[in-house]
This record gives sequence, C-alpha cells and structure tokens, in this order.
Amino acid sequence: MSNLPEMFGSLVFNDVVMKERLPKATYKALQKTIKNGEPLDLEVADVVANAMKDWAIEKGVTHYTHWFQPMTGVTAEKHDSFISPTSNGQVIMEFSGKELIKGEPDASSFPSGGLRATFEARGYTAWDPTSYAFIKDGILCIPTAFCSYGGEVLDKKTPLLRSMKALSDQAVRVLKLFGVEAKSVLSTVGAEQEYFLIDEDVYKKRRDLLFTGRTLFGARAPKGQELEDHYFGSIKPRVSAYMNELDKELWKLGVLAKTKHNEVAPAQHELAPIYTSTNVATDHNQLTMEMMKKVAAHHHMVCLLHEKPFAGVNGSGKHNNWSISTDSGANLLDPGNTPSQNAQFMLFLTAVIKAVDDYQDLLRLTVASAGNDHRLGANEAPPAIVSVFLGDELGGIVDSIISGKPYKGAKESLIQIGVDTLPDIPKDTTDRNRTSPFAFTGNKFEFRMLGSSSSISCPNIFLNTIVAESLRQFADELEKAPKDNFNSAVSNLIRRTLTEHQRILFNGNNYSSEWVEEAQRRGLLNLKTSAEALPYYIEEKNIQLFARHKVFTKKEVFSRYEILLDNYCKVINIEALTMLDMTKKDILPAVIAYSKDLSDTILSKKQVSLDLPSDAEETLLRKISSLTSSLYHKVEALDAALLGVKEYPKEDECAKYYSTTVLNAMNELRAVADELEVLTAKSYWPFPSYGDMLFSIQ
Repeated sequence: MSNLPEMFGSLVFNDVVMKERLPKATYKALQKTIKNGEPLDLEVADVVANAMKDWAIEKGVTHYTHWFQPMTGVTAEKHDSFISPTSNGQVIMEFSGKELIKGEPDASSFPSGGLRATFEARGYTAWDPTSYAFIKDGILCIPTAFCSYGGEVLDKKTPLLRSMKALSDQAVRVLKLFGVEAKSVLSTVGAEQEYFLIDEDVYKKRRDLLFTGRTLFGARAPKGQELEDHYFGSIKPRVSAYMNELDKELWKLGVLAKTKHNEVAPAQHELAPIYTSTNVATDHNQLTMEMMKKVAAHHHMVCLLHEKPFAGVNGSGKHNNWSISTDSGANLLDPGNTPSQNAQFMLFLTAVIKAVDDYQDLLRLTVASAGNDHRLGANEAPPAIVSVFLGDELGGIVDSIISGKPYKGAKESLIQIGVDTLPDIPKDTTDRNRTSPFAFTGNKFEFRMLGSSSSISCPNIFLNTIVAESLRQFADELEKAPKDNFNSAVSNLIRRTLTEHQRILFNGNNYSSEWVEEAQRRGLLNLKTSAEALPYYIEEKNIQLFARHKVFTKKEVFSRYEILLDNYCKVINIEALTMLDMTKKDILPAVIAYSKDLSDTILSKKQVSLDLPSDAEETLLRKISSLTSSLYHKVEALDAALLGVKEYPKEDECAKYYSTTVLNAMNELRAVADELEVLTAKSYWPFPSYGDMLFSIQ
C-alpha cells in the first residue's frame, strides 16, 4: 500500500489533472464556473472536453456517459463511444464541448410523477462541473443534472445544487452582519454506510432476497446478536479481503473511504468516509453502494443494502454527518473561542434547532420508505419522532440562555451572547447519543434516521433548505437592527428562538416508551409509517418553502410526492406477491410432504405393533397439520387483501391500505410460516435458514 497516494483519485479527472492538462486560461475559466457558477464558454468547454477525452483514452477508455441520478434512487448511464467517421472510411476519436456540456438520453421510462407524458421521450443531461468526471468500468462518467424537454427537474442532483445555493446565499447574509466576508458557504457531509454480506450460494436460493432485498420468511437462528460479540470484532479473512478490495476501488475513484468495522448484527459491517462537499458526498455515496455490490460478487458474496433484510437483528442505516463551512474552510458549527465567534456559532446552532422544529415533518419524510419503516423505532435506530440532541454541556448552556440564569459549568457566569465568552466547548464535550435522530457531535450534526439503501440527496436537500429558511428570517430581522445595538439584537433573537423551539431538544433515551409519551405532550409528530409521513410533502407551508428558495416548483413537489407514494405501494405489492409465490410453490408443498412422511411413519409403526409408541410423530403431525391449514387460510387472506387494493384508486389512500391491511396480512402469513419452519425437518424446508445466511461466511 506504499503507492496509496498515487492510487488515490487515479481514475478521476480532478483538479491536479486539470492543472496539468489544461491551458492556464482554460483552467482559470473553468474554476470560475466551478466556484462562482459563471457560464462556461463553449470554446473553453471544447478545450476541457478534448483534454478529458485524451486523459481517458490513455487509460483505455473508448466510451463516455452522462452519469445522472433519476428519481429511481439509483444512478443511470447511456454509453456513447468517442469514435467519429472520416471521409476515407476510418474513424477518429472526438469529444466536443457540446457533448461534454449536454446529453440527450431517452427519458420516457424514468419516473416523473406526472411532470410529463409517457410519450414525451426527450430528456436532457447537463454537466455538473462541481463534481469531477471519473472512469468506472472502463467508461468516462460525467456527473450531470437531468431534466425534461420542458425544463422540469427529473433528478436528485439539480435540487441538491439549488439547495446548496439557497443555504449559501442566506448564510453569507448572516456572516456579513458579523463582519465576516465570505464569498460562499458550503454544506459538507460524511455518510457512514451500513451493509450485510452473505454467501452468494445461499442468496440465490432465497427468492425473497432476489426480488425484494429482504427476507419475507425466516425463523430466528439459535444465535443472533445477543452476545454482542460481532461488534468491532475480528474481521473474517474473506470479509477482510472484500473490504481491502473495496477500499482500493473507492480510493481510485477519489472516495475518501476511511473507517471499516463489523457492526452489531452477525454478517453486518460499516464503511465511513471523510466528509466532503454535499454534492460530491452524494455522488460518492452512490458510487460506494454500487461498488459494494460489485466487489462482493468478486468474492462470491452478496452485499445487502436493504434497511431490514433480517427480522430479529439490527437493520442497516446511514448516518448523515452534516455541517456548514465558509469558502475559506471555517466550520460555522465550531463554537470558537471569542465572544463574536460564540455569538456567530450560537446563531447558526439556533438556526438549525429552529429549522428542525419548524420542519420536523419534512425531515421525517426524507427517510420515508417501505424498507426503512421496518427499521425506525425498533430499538436499533431512532424512532420516527424527530428531536435534537445537544449533550449535557451545550444543553446546559442553552438552558441558561433561555432561563436567563447563570450557567453552572466550570465557572458560574451569566451568559450574554456577543458580550461574554462561552465556556470552552471541546469537540468531545459529551457522550454520543446513538438513540437520537439528530445529534450534535462537536462541530456537526449527525442525522441518523436515513435508511441504508437510500440516496442521501433528499435529506440534504431538505436540511440545506430548512436551515436556509431559518437564516433568511434571522438576516431579515438583524439587518434592521441598529449597528450599535447588534449584540443585544443577536442575544434577544437567540434567547427568543431557543425558547420557542426548546420542545425539539431532548438529551435522553429516544428508545424509551416514556419519550414517546413525552414527545406527544410536547406536540411533536410521531409519523410511524411512510404512508403517514409522505402527505406532509404537499403541505402548503412546505410548498412555499421550496418555492421561496427556488429548490422545487409546486409541480416538482407534487411530482416527487406522487413518485414516492407510487414506489411505496409497488414495493409492498411486490413483497406480497413474492410471499404468495413462495408459500404456494415451496412452503405448502414442503410441509405437506413432511406431513405425509410423518403419517406414513405412524402407520408403519402401527402395522408392526400397536405397542410401538408414535406419540411424538402424532403430536408433531397434529401441530403441522393445524398450522398448514392456518397457512392456507392466511394465503387466501393475503390474496383477498391484494384484490382489495383496487378499491383505493387515490395513491395516498392506497398507501395507507398497503401500510395497514396488506402489511398486516403479510405479517400474519409470515408468523405461521416461521412457526412451521421451526417444526419442519431441515431436509424438507425449501430455503436456507437465518443461521445458514447470517453465519454463511467463515
């Protein structure tokens, strides 16, 4: 690994490569586009495209693609070669600035949520120069935005870039009031990624994993995670080899993969990167998930990214570590050491607290999915109730500001923002609260509700936008304050805002039933399912929020709402159909065959001698026969539940029906099937067990 610095980013057309290959004037023009958003002249784009093409060809590349992120939640690409015909029947390798800047993939089959008709096939991709091009699988990938022929946004990148600009614009306004001249403010993210690894052979024998990503049946193994011996345990050689290759592949792509370890559940692991700009971090997380699956195949394993692939053990999440920094690198969520820095920090901290309280509904729905519904609130992940953890010391400071009483810390003092200096708040001033959905961890917030398979774009679009809104309101108020009364205005604003939004602050155990009751008394939302959460997307206050900051139009909000509802219903429908298929074709025939053999054994014994005991076989046969009958009726009930869907043509009503009637029928069917698995001889059961899957890699 001595060549790691040389390996890192070797497949990325990054700043180092651009400096080497671009004329100075072209490089400077491109940097203005990247840093200031200035339009890129086509002549400059031609030079960049040619240099990018030459660099890629030297690495054996023959094709390029505009790599984009449609509303499917995964990435998309259409490959075009560099070849261009010549008059003598030969070809040359060409790549123009026009081809770099703009592409035209067929958009007809991507989700649009009603933004466009199915027959309107034309779609456009536009180069995002703030995210470096890279080589993946021998293809030059150019990160791009994606829109329809009419200009409607059909992707996740465009609104993310819009939200970053909104946050920057409002944060710069606030900083100016503190005498800080910043050209821009950047949100940064580090996304920790949890995942499961199982053997490829057992995976192929489970149609539920193949079709849905999670096990729809499965009795608990004798051993699960109760000994907690897997967490941070010694990594098995086969898994270690996988992790080593994954690191190398990610490093080549410029992904800052830093930490790897075993997680709590057997077969569960985690990878954590170093933070980077939100736009790049989102691209990198998509690449990370893709590479996790690809590299697993090299080792005859399968990477599972579903939020809850196995019942009874922890599911997989994604921790979104979010912060904000100036263009000079100053972290605005770092407390600082001087009165002015303290006041600035407290104002930005207060803006985040206010944003989370005002828009707790939006934060909850950013993590809404059929898969994540199984994970949230299951004593392995934060509940569906959004709250903010500050820790004892910072929480105590906030309490003293609200009450106007002296802070009883290392030195008792009455805190007046902008006049006194806050007590020194080191990064690790308090223990981490793994039960909190939104926890302050020294100089950033850790949003822990995200599901493992989801794109981090939506949570960060919403985070950027809601904090931008708080800062907008603060700037509007403080810009009107007399300059000689600025400190007092800041102090009063912070105290008033913290007082109004203290209900969102909670430092205790979010897993406890007492918190659920307390949250209800505080008036906090508890949206347990996606079907409950998603309708908040189209609340008028939320539509106005996105429109005000030019992140989404009203039509774009409704389109995303419809896409998410449609996806939720389709996912559960596929799961239900898979359950029926597995039960009818595999489980029922297996238990009937076992029952027949038990019956034959009983009859054979009686033919030999009536004195031969057969009570074990008869008791087992009675139990299995009774459960088999029950299983058959549960199948009929699930069939009927699916037929009932047609009674709910409206998508919101349909989603609620799936989240209650259909899921209840599925759970009842599973309960009987899992009980039958425990009673049925292993040689008869048609699928690998939980023990086979969770402990398949040795």
